[in-house]
Amino acid sequence: MPTHVIVPLIVACALFMQNLDSTSLATSLPAIAESFGEPALRLHMAITAYMLALAAFLPMSGWVADRYGARNIFRLAIFVFTMSSISCGLAANFDQLIAARICQGIGGAMMVPVGRLILVRSVPKSELVAAMALMGVPSLVGPIIGPLLGGVITTYSNWRWIFWINVPVGILGFILVSKFIENIREENVKPFDWIGFGLSAFGLAATVFGMDTAFTKDRPDAIGLGLLFSGIVALAIYVPYSRRVSNPIMDLSLMRIRTFRASVTGGSTFRIGVGAMPFLLPLLMQEGFGYSPAQSGVITFVSAAGSLGMRTVARRILRAYGFKRVLIWNAFIASAFMAACASFRADTPQVVMMAIIFFGGVFRSLEFTSLNAIAFADVERAEMSHAMSFSQMAQRLSLTIGVAMSALILHRVAGDVSPIPVRAFEWAFLIIGIVSATSVFSFFSLAPDAGAVLSGRKIERPEPR
Repeated sequence: MPTHVIVPLIVACALFMQNLDSTSLATSLPAIAESFGEPALRLHMAITAYMLALAAFLPMSGWVADRYGARNIFRLAIFVFTMSSISCGLAANFDQLIAARICQGIGGAMMVPVGRLILVRSVPKSELVAAMALMGVPSLVGPIIGPLLGGVITTYSNWRWIFWINVPVGILGFILVSKFIENIREENVKPFDWIGFGLSAFGLAATVFGMDTAFTKDRPDAIGLGLLFSGIVALAIYVPYSRRVSNPIMDLSLMRIRTFRASVTGGSTFRIGVGAMPFLLPLLMQEGFGYSPAQSGVITFVSAAGSLGMRTVARRILRAYGFKRVLIWNAFIASAFMAACASFRADTPQVVMMAIIFFGGVFRSLEFTSLNAIAFADVERAEMSHAMSFSQMAQRLSLTIGVAMSALILHRVAGDVSPIPVRAFEWAFLIIGIVSATSVFSFFSLAPDAGAVLSGRKIERPEPR
C-alpha cells in the first residue's frame, strides 16, 4: 500500500480504541454510578478526569516524539492506554476508576497526537485531506458501535467489559506500528521546557477542575474557587514566560498563522458543544426517559453513522465551496442540530430523535474534517510537532469544558434531584448550541482562498490591468 493509505489505517487503530472506549463509557455512566452508589451526575468525572489528563500532557507529546522517535512513543502510549483500560475494568470504587482514567488519559495524550504527527509528516500536503478522511473512517467505527456495544454490555452483562475489550485492539495496534511505521525523529531537539510544562499543565488542570467543582453546590466551593484562581494565574504567568524561552512547551507564536489561529479558536468554541453531546444524550435517554442502556445506545449511535458518511465526501465539498464558506455556514447548521435536541420528550418518536442526531453527526463531521485539515495548511515542517500538540491540547480542553459546562447547567437547573428532570436537559442543549454557534466569529478573518492547497479549490482572480 502507498504511504498515504497504510499510515492513516494504522493510526486509526489507536483512534478506534480511544473512541470505542469513550463512547461506550458515556452510555454506561448511569449503570456505573449505580454500582458504586454514586449520583449519576457525579460520574461525569470519569470523562473529565480523562480529558484533563489529556489536556495537561498533550503539550509534551511533540517533544518526546521528536526526542525519542514517533514510533517508539506511539507504541509506549498504546501500551499505557491498554494497561490502564485493564485497571479501569478492575476498579473497586469511584476513586480507583478516576485514578485509572487519569492514567488512561496520559497514554491517550501521547497516542493520538503522535499518531497524527506521524501522519502529517509522512503524507504529502496534497494528499493530507484524503489521508485524514481515510484515517477517520476506521476510527469512526468505534463511535458507531461504541454506544450500541456499551449499551448491550451494560444491560445484559457487566460494564467492566467496556474497558477490557480494548486489550485485543491495543495488541493489534502495537504489532502494526512496530512492523510498518518509521521511527521519525528530529535531528536537533532543544531542551525540554520543564517550567513551561509545569505552568501549563497545572494551569489547564486547575482551571478546568476548578470550573467543574466551584459552582456545583448551593454556595460556591472554596477549594474549587481557589483552584480556578490558581489555574488562571498560572496560565497568565505562562504567556509572557513563553515569549522569553527558545523552545516553549506551548508555542503561542503559532497563533500568528491565520489558518492555525482560526482552527484553534473557532474549533475550540465549536467543540465545547460537541463535547457535551455524548454526555448529555445517553443521560437524557436513561435518566430523563427511563430507557435501558441498550435502548439508549440504539438511538444515539446514529450520530457516528452520520459522521462516517460525511467523511467520504468532505473533500469534494471543500473543493467546491472553500474552507471559509464551509466553516461558517456549517457551524451554524451543526449548532442548530445540537440545540434541536432540546425538543426531545419521552413521547417524541424515536425515528425523529434519530433523524436529528444523525444529521447533527453529519454536519459536525464536516466541521471536524475542515478544522483538522486547515490547522496545518500554512505550518512549516519544523513547527509541525508544536502545532500538532497545541491543536490537540486545545481540542481536548474544549471537549472537557463542554462536559463540565453541561454538568454544571444540569446541576444549577435540577440541583441534586434524581432522576434528572427533562427541563434541565432542555437548557443544557440550548446553551451549548448557542455557544458552538459563536465559533463562526473566528472564521470571518480567513482569506477566501484559505486552505486551497489542501482542498484543490481554484480561486479565480481578476486579471491585472
